[in-house]
Amino acid sequence: MTLDILTFGCRLNAFESEVMRGHAEAAGIDNAVIVNTCAVTAEAERQARQAVRRAHRANPGADIIVTGCAAQIDPAPWSKIPGVTRVLGNVEKLDQAAWTSASPLLVADIMQVRQTASHLIDGFGTRARAFIEVQQGCDHRCTFCIIPYGRGPSRSIPMGAVADQVRALAANGFAEVVLTGVDLTSYGADLPGTPKLGQLVRRLLAAVPELPRLRLSSIDPAEIDDDLWRMIAEEPRLMPHLHLSAQAGSDLILKRMKRRHLRHHVIEAAARARALRPDIALGADLIAGFPTEDDTMFADTLSLIDEAGLDFLHVFPYSARNKTPAARIPALPMAERRARAARLRDAGQRRAAARFQAAIDTTIAILAESESRGHAEDFSPVRFTEPVTPGQIVTCRVARADASGLIAGAKI
Repeated sequence: MTLDILTFGCRLNAFESEVMRGHAEAAGIDNAVIVNTCAVTAEAERQARQAVRRAHRANPGADIIVTGCAAQIDPAPWSKIPGVTRVLGNVEKLDQAAWTSASPLLVADIMQVRQTASHLIDGFGTRARAFIEVQQGCDHRCTFCIIPYGRGPSRSIPMGAVADQVRALAANGFAEVVLTGVDLTSYGADLPGTPKLGQLVRRLLAAVPELPRLRLSSIDPAEIDDDLWRMIAEEPRLMPHLHLSAQAGSDLILKRMKRRHLRHHVIEAAARARALRPDIALGADLIAGFPTEDDTMFADTLSLIDEAGLDFLHVFPYSARNKTPAARIPALPMAERRARAARLRDAGQRRAAARFQAAIDTTIAILAESESRGHAEDFSPVRFTEPVTPGQIVTCRVARADASGLIAGAKI
């Protein structure tokens, strides 16, 4: 049986690809390529289209099944690409029945979905780190973002089901689990008792004491609840790494984006995190060249990197998404967006390099993701000077560092 899955975009997609693998194998699907698309940027969609065409050229007889956010939002164009035999929506791709259906197009109205089923998986292929879905969808409407139309309204997985999934993965040898969602800090608003993300983290770590490491994917800087702050301060198994969905450092741009936070929320969250956990690393998503962004507004975003102490950045030139309010505003020239993105990346690389240099001669615990590479607790990338066993947590002293990460010395 030949089944390839090409995954684009977020960690949630990575989890869902493993769910689809199980459904496809159970349905006896053979000689097929599943392309799990992303719609965050035009570039993400372009790469997925290229992958579809490349897969068809490499194996003209294979069934190509396209799914994910881009397919959910606008399925028709995907169904017309040569080689594509089926298009599945984001709900259907997780439904076993859809994988035994003969229909070439199964894409329901995701905005009508009100619940999300939990899915038990036992592995992530060759990955050493497991991603677990705890939340789906988003009730907010940032003016640049198309993802709510690909994921539907916010809905949460009950805590007991999350614990069952994490327990199963820990039993299969996974030392680190990442909680993922479209809007992670909205977790629990639709569940009985409206638990928050911090309560999920606290109960999960208590329920699965055998799990060595828990990590969070991207969170909103203005919506970190009190329980989560306590876990950051007190729980060593919650990794010292927060990735903030910041997007910009200009209050006016943040308001035009319809974000839930302002500049000061990012700075205050960063300061509080470091006060509670001095070793914590902070990452952030930043968009360069949002419509109407002038030099002063861009300077506010650039200076935010140092003021908030953002170590690891995901930077994107603004990408207009059809049907979003921001797409109706005249865009900055792409050359300007890319130039600003490059300046943000340079500032982020400078901060990351300084963090790496400061770690020299310290002792770190590393999740080995291959024989030669892994990530430290603060998510600093690490290269090993001698082979290690993937999947294990290895303690080493940092021998040296360069711009791309840490170089570990001999195991301790």
